[in-house]
Amino acid sequence: MSAQKDGWVFSFLFLLFCASSIPARGGERLLRELSPQEYFGSLQAGRASLAYFSHNVSPGAQPFLEQIENSAEALQDYGISVVKVNCPKEDVSRYCGKENALRKAYLFRGNMLIREFPTDALFNVNSIVANVLFALLFNEVKYVETLADLQNIENALKGKLNMVFAYVPATGTAEHRAVMEAAFVYGTVHQFVLTTEATLLKDAGSDEPDASSAQLLFCHCQWATDLGQPCRRTAMGQTLTMLNIHRHLKLMGAPLVTEVAEDPEKVSTVHLQLGLPLVFILSQKETYEADRTTAEFVAWQLLGKAGVALLSRDLVDLNILLRANVALKTPDEGVPIKYLVLEDTDEVITLVEDKNEVKQIQEDEEENEEDEDEKENNNQDIQDDQVAEAVSRDKKRELPLEQILALTEETFHSALLGTARTVVLFYASWEAVSLAVLQSYTEVADHLKGTGGVLLSRVNCWDWPGVCTKENVTQFPTIKIYEKGERSVIYNGMWGTEELTSFIVLSRVSCPLKLATIDEAEGYLRGEFPSELSSYHHTSLLGVFSTATGEAREAFEEAGNILSGHVTMGMYFEDDALALSRKYAVSPPALLLAKSGGQSVEGIALSKQSAQDMVQMIRYKLLDNFPEITVQNLPRYLQLRKPFLILFSDGGISQMESKEMLKVAKGRPQQAFVACWLNLKKTPVGRGVLKAYFATVPSPPVLIWVNLHAGGQVFKFPSEQSITETNILSWLEKLKAGLEVPSSTLSEEDWKPPLPAYDFLQMMETAVPELPLHTSHRPGDTPDQHPPQSPGGDTALREEPSQETKAEKVGSPGRDLRGTAPRLAAREKQGKRHSEL
Repeated sequence: MSAQKDGWVFSFLFLLFCASSIPARGGERLLRELSPQEYFGSLQAGRASLAYFSHNVSPGAQPFLEQIENSAEALQDYGISVVKVNCPKEDVSRYCGKENALRKAYLFRGNMLIREFPTDALFNVNSIVANVLFALLFNEVKYVETLADLQNIENALKGKLNMVFAYVPATGTAEHRAVMEAAFVYGTVHQFVLTTEATLLKDAGSDEPDASSAQLLFCHCQWATDLGQPCRRTAMGQTLTMLNIHRHLKLMGAPLVTEVAEDPEKVSTVHLQLGLPLVFILSQKETYEADRTTAEFVAWQLLGKAGVALLSRDLVDLNILLRANVALKTPDEGVPIKYLVLEDTDEVITLVEDKNEVKQIQEDEEENEEDEDEKENNNQDIQDDQVAEAVSRDKKRELPLEQILALTEETFHSALLGTARTVVLFYASWEAVSLAVLQSYTEVADHLKGTGGVLLSRVNCWDWPGVCTKENVTQFPTIKIYEKGERSVIYNGMWGTEELTSFIVLSRVSCPLKLATIDEAEGYLRGEFPSELSSYHHTSLLGVFSTATGEAREAFEEAGNILSGHVTMGMYFEDDALALSRKYAVSPPALLLAKSGGQSVEGIALSKQSAQDMVQMIRYKLLDNFPEITVQNLPRYLQLRKPFLILFSDGGISQMESKEMLKVAKGRPQQAFVACWLNLKKTPVGRGVLKAYFATVPSPPVLIWVNLHAGGQVFKFPSEQSITETNILSWLEKLKAGLEVPSSTLSEEDWKPPLPAYDFLQMMETAVPELPLHTSHRPGDTPDQHPPQSPGGDTALREEPSQETKAEKVGSPGRDLRGTAPRLAAREKQGKRHSEL
């Protein structure tokens, strides 16, 4: 409907302009001369007419009659007739009988007098047309003299209509006429307000008030529903002519941001049609919300100067630089679209306002490309990262992120309050480990699909550093689980899908889980866990406390908070707790540890242990006696800082070997070492370990003793002996007595990659120095916040509602363009290097 209205308005203005340019046919006079009886008899209801009464024309009135006659053609276009009424000498009526009445012109609508005009106020065509239309449009055009009057009108319009505020130094001028002609066309769409008071110009928000020149401001009041919120104003930069005002109002009615999902070369908007450039903000699905906000901010800054469109990379195949983030299309035919790399919105605004800036930016980019190529040629000795290489290899694979909610500064806290348990992945979109973990996170979301009470979400710390800083996120990636209105738990395990899923599921159950009866406690020891844990089998840990062991119970509860998500813990402290503990030969406070569904229960006295002591003890008790070492569980055993007795096997180990090694593990004095085994087929990195231990790799199975924390000596069990408990213990005694010669001794130096890794932070600082951050719209936010450092391991054309029908979004100048991942020059550099592998 609005498009049809715009078309009608433009057609009307075009015909009006043409009509005013064509002289009257054959000198036909449009000024009619009638007698008073003829004039009043010809008046029609609703029709306006301007009449001048005279007995005879004096020489002094001749110039006025000429201007009246000249204005007849212009007024006729608005349905207003101009008549000279010749009064008989003997007529002494109201309009003909008094001398002062003959010095006025009268405006009638039908037979009702609307206004009297002194002839000296109608001194030319512009003043006649302006004053006549002003009188007729008294409802469409309000005249104000004070700021209070202006504010009252503005407040009355909020949430209803937009306002066109015009200042003219004096009435009756060409600018006054242009405003009145615009009001005649648009008066039912916008509320027009006129003033001749120069002081109101500054009060109304004009940046450069000039009392000597007329100005026009478009005030966006329609969706400013809060009376305390002023209507945003957009000044018209051109002189006040009818066509310029029409052009400005057409731009104000255009969509604030147009979303594009086709070739930009084929896109045409009202801005291009009116001779203005079109700025494209390049976006992608992962950063759509941030890019939309940036595009709207830029659009408000360029309103009336250029159009802004949001171009989706996901829907349009663009053969351009990955790091290009802005494109500029000019209305000139044959000029190609320019794709640029800009750092913040100030550069976009300068780009539109200064045409020479485009050429300078392109020259700078060419120089940067040459410097980058030269730097690449000198960078062949840098160690590449396997994770980053894998991410680069899979970079064209689109991740299914539909089940993971992207959070921003505006939505973060409301999301935490809206769900019982919210899982948040804090990551950086440019960092390899973050992107690898994001892949695992999508698999977790698929596993937990349909699980009630759990919301999986993510925060890109590169886009929203303020959120990550407030949440004390100091490295990428980080996962936190928030319970509504309560504490948060940080995940510090491995980044695999299985481990992440287990952590999230376990964290849904209280830790420790308070049990009310002995039957519940006994069932817990038998492995009767809550329904949420039905598919997860864990060792049962039950703390038993009497009423007199409050301090130990508090320490146990604190230990449970620390271990939440990693283990399942129960707690029983009813009056009959003593009977339960005696059944397992311990006294409260005690810990009951049940393995294999309660077939064996070990009782452990807790005495006066602190929470940290309990955490360490529980972690140790949960370790297997003879575990299979994998990449995932190795850190847990290395933390014990004990020697390793490890059996390397090319596949699974035999039942006899497992039985004999388990005897050694259970019989070791005070757990002096870690007895374990490693499947070389399942964990092929073990072959690299053997190569580091031996010059010639022995054939598996091979049993090795190594103390990584003291001396680094490697001893190999004699291959001619069978792996039995007796032979192993005898060999260990010889080691203790110093009778065995080590096969090798490991270097005391730290094991590091042979070549240095990429310094991502230095690359970021070089590529985008001192970029401003996304601004927060909430009071109290600190503007100068920096993103947390990484540890080094880390839509066809769719038009949105116009800015006239959108709530005003206030932003601060200097917004960055970091919302979309391809925007970073640093990430382009990283991707380029890895893609060469």
